[in-house]
Amino acid sequence: MSSDREENPAIIWARTLVDALAAAGLRDVCLAPGSRSTPLVVAFHEQPAIRRHLQLDERSAGFLALGIAQASGRPVALVCTSGTAAANFFPAVIEAHMSQIPLIVLTADRPPELRHSGANQTIDQVKMYGDHVLWAVDLDVPTAGIDALARRSAAATAGRAYALAAGLRRGAVHLNVPFRKPLEPGQPGNGERGTGNDTSPIPNSQLPSSTPRFAGGTLMPGRDQIEFLVDQINRHERGLIICGPGCPGGAFPQAAAALARRAGYPLAADPLSGLRFGPWVDGETPLLAGYETLLAGGRPPDWADPDVVIRFGQVPTGKWLNQYLDGIAPAVRLHVRASGVWADDSHRTTHFWQVDEAALCQMVSSLIARGSGLSATPAAAPAPAWLDGVMRAEAALWTHLGGELAGLEFDGGVVADWLDGLPDRANVMIGNSLPVRHVDQFARPAGKALRFFGTRGASGIDGIVSTAAGIALADPETPASLLIGDISFFHDQNGLLAARRAPNLKIILLHNDGGGIFRRLPMAAIDPPFTELFLTPHGLDFEPIARMHGLDFRRVDSRAAFREAWADQMAADGPAVLEYRSDSAADEVVRRALVRAVQEALA
Repeated sequence: MSSDREENPAIIWARTLVDALAAAGLRDVCLAPGSRSTPLVVAFHEQPAIRRHLQLDERSAGFLALGIAQASGRPVALVCTSGTAAANFFPAVIEAHMSQIPLIVLTADRPPELRHSGANQTIDQVKMYGDHVLWAVDLDVPTAGIDALARRSAAATAGRAYALAAGLRRGAVHLNVPFRKPLEPGQPGNGERGTGNDTSPIPNSQLPSSTPRFAGGTLMPGRDQIEFLVDQINRHERGLIICGPGCPGGAFPQAAAALARRAGYPLAADPLSGLRFGPWVDGETPLLAGYETLLAGGRPPDWADPDVVIRFGQVPTGKWLNQYLDGIAPAVRLHVRASGVWADDSHRTTHFWQVDEAALCQMVSSLIARGSGLSATPAAAPAPAWLDGVMRAEAALWTHLGGELAGLEFDGGVVADWLDGLPDRANVMIGNSLPVRHVDQFARPAGKALRFFGTRGASGIDGIVSTAAGIALADPETPASLLIGDISFFHDQNGLLAARRAPNLKIILLHNDGGGIFRRLPMAAIDPPFTELFLTPHGLDFEPIARMHGLDFRRVDSRAAFREAWADQMAADGPAVLEYRSDSAADEVVRRALVRAVQEALA
């Protein structure tokens, strides 16, 4: 490598940005190949603190970065060349914005004199992601003789980008980075048109001594907020806690479970909330997870309406839970999000607080005047009748559902078998459309510490394989599994290029030859055009593409065969795909009959 005194401005500029990102805490970058991004690629190659993940397709690379960021909890950088390469990051940028996943998007660009000129591979990249990023900066073009102020600005911009992406309201930050040629290391001067003749070297690539360091804190609840919520809980025995997708990790699950126990409020736990599986599933925490069967079809619940509803996270996945919440009229509907991002599509929230969720739960729990009654401790008061009724309905639901489910051949039963076979502490990615709804309905709470991931911000089917690969690569010593449907699998076949580098990743493919989720919509009764234009059967065999990428592939068509194959794959090394073939029409008939049978047994 040439010394900095011999380098061209593009290389030294890129080193300044990358070194500042490393100093801020960046540890992973996903790179897509190209020419204009050469200075950035070289700088990342030289930076030992940052792991590099190469992906040939920019759309897949974006979701790979999403998965790594979700699993690690840290911002991940994305790098691409100029032109439509940057546009292919857009789906992942949107999901990062909607799901509050920290990304730093570095798009290489042509210099200003080549924009709007018809130059090759040149589009308008300035603020191209619009409001889907937290901040967008079109950086200066590095030139020979650049002054120290500009270098300090570049380093500070990189540090600010990292801090903002990882802040209270997480998301993507876009740094557009234009370069003039030469782009390669060891070529001093500026050879591209319109740059002048100044070739005097700029200072070396060491970070400026004044490069800022950023730190955040916790947004603590105020005394008036704590007193208000404690008073509401003390005065109202009937209350619900709703934990939707994207709830915080760390101390929050234990704190929310403790609040539920102390208040005597059942906690409805979305599968992507982080609350449905874990050590708090102990017989004392009043967890509610059978709501999608209990409330299906608008069935009224076996309990009176709550007076208080406390919500955390995003809008819940469950259709029938959301319909139920929209139809009740509690005195207080409190939504708590430290990010301050609104998530109430029915617009019924009465109080919205931007405070730390775990801190609020901990402080309020310590001041509530009663206990839940579910604890075995002698000091516990008897469980309120309302709470007792809710939890008896929940227990009866799983008793009947488990009994009915055991002998049924359909994809929902396979999902239950898959969940039972997951090892403790596994990382689990759930695809959108049918998979996440099956998990919501058939995942019974359990004490094993499963960590669930999803992309419920925009709820698209793009990039799901790539996201799962990122999750697996971020934590390679931990078993990882993906549940995905065939349309989503087809949509992100390029993600298998990254999946083959993740020996801990096991993919469960629910293959029913089309978009089975559409059979739940009224349009299913109108055929034509339902089959051709909504269900879209494709007749594809995925075994050749899985094997082309070096993944073990097995196909089964019964639950008994699935359980055997699933156990075998979990015991084997290497990435694998286990496909369950079924008929979506028959599956939906079985599922609806199951719901009817359980509801009749509960009546």
